[in-house]
Amino acid sequence: MLFWIIVVVAVCTYIVPAGQYQYIETEAGTMVDPESFQYVDQSPVNPFRLFVAIQAGFIDGAQVIFLILFGYFWVYSVLQTGAFTAMINKLLSSKAKDSKLFVPICMIVFALAGSTYGEMETVYGLIPIFVALAIALGYDALVGMCMSGMAVAVGFASATTNPFTIGIAQSYAELPMFSGLLYRWIIFFVFVSVSIIFVMRYANKIKKDPTKSLLYGMDFSAFKVDTESHTEFTTKHKILMLGMVVTVATIVYGSLQLGWYINEMAGVFIISGIISSIIGGKGPEGIASDLIASISEMTVAVVVVGLSRCILVIMSEGMIIDSVIHGMSTLLDGLPTWATSEMMLVVQNLLNFFIPSGSGQAAAIMPIMTPLADLTGVNRQIAVLAYQFGDGYSNLIWPTAACAIMCGIAKIPMGKWYRFFLPLFGIMFILESFFVIFATVINYS
Repeated sequence: MLFWIIVVVAVCTYIVPAGQYQYIETEAGTMVDPESFQYVDQSPVNPFRLFVAIQAGFIDGAQVIFLILFGYFWVYSVLQTGAFTAMINKLLSSKAKDSKLFVPICMIVFALAGSTYGEMETVYGLIPIFVALAIALGYDALVGMCMSGMAVAVGFASATTNPFTIGIAQSYAELPMFSGLLYRWIIFFVFVSVSIIFVMRYANKIKKDPTKSLLYGMDFSAFKVDTESHTEFTTKHKILMLGMVVTVATIVYGSLQLGWYINEMAGVFIISGIISSIIGGKGPEGIASDLIASISEMTVAVVVVGLSRCILVIMSEGMIIDSVIHGMSTLLDGLPTWATSEMMLVVQNLLNFFIPSGSGQAAAIMPIMTPLADLTGVNRQIAVLAYQFGDGYSNLIWPTAACAIMCGIAKIPMGKWYRFFLPLFGIMFILESFFVIFATVINYS
């Protein structure tokens, strides 16, 4: 799909008039001069240059690509030690699983993981465990998927310090890393609370009457879990989980107080990955093997980022980026800033169908949305917020994104998932719109 978008964009370099703005350096960063747009000679990208642009796109996106690779190396190293699984098993074997708070607590833990250090794809392996657990506790597979996969996705979208979305988007927007943190924590609290209330209403209803389950009558006998025998949650495991907290705290502190950016974040990930592997008993060869294995698992994400950047390379070579920005700013001219922000939100939600990668979408769209925000008087932080919302929550509805994978793993028909989730997504979109509009009112920065 991304390749065909690239082809279409290359064709557009023959059709869309080429144009340029003048950019000026200010204390706030590189800003577009709104009065400087002028049309220039056409510079179409021919078929050969299209493939050269793919190479250039990967080079252009190298900083983001290596952040993703080293970030996942750290997460993978911790997962390989069994610490996260042991922590979950500890919960499963305790009396906590019989508490009415068990589902909300699991959702909060997973949401925090998605919101802070960017947990997402690695939760897929845990979905079967939580589906089995939910069924064993008298719920259904939908509740199990919500406890794990959906909770991570909501946290990922309600990003506070997520380096793969907020970190990358703010770097492209030339904003201080993780700035505007308090507002995003409020967003996190609201969205996670609404999700928990929605899921618990459904969970309690089907526990009282299993026939109320949207999956009633379906065979989920393949999902079995032994809730009595589990791996011990050792002191080593506790140290490793504490290390994850320390890593996130270090990145946040370095970004806010020391001016760290993507390269420094990657450095912390490398150090944390090596230390986690050593604590887990790995030697140099084991650490190298973990690095190679983690990189191989993130190949798809890397390709998405590289191809996304290729789109911008072609638009830049064809000199149509500024023409697109000028056209969009003309359409939005005269609209109040809140309406412009809402249009950005809608565009981001639609764009997520085509580019479901958070980091890939940031690489593709923020270089366009940033100058557009400048031209229309929208605060850059609000442009990042619109990206964050549009990229995140729609992951749970678009079949090209995470929900299709999660439903496949949990053996939940997509139609059943939509019947369950669409009312919640409607509530979420209203909340997204509210927070974007309120951000313009308070000049969120």
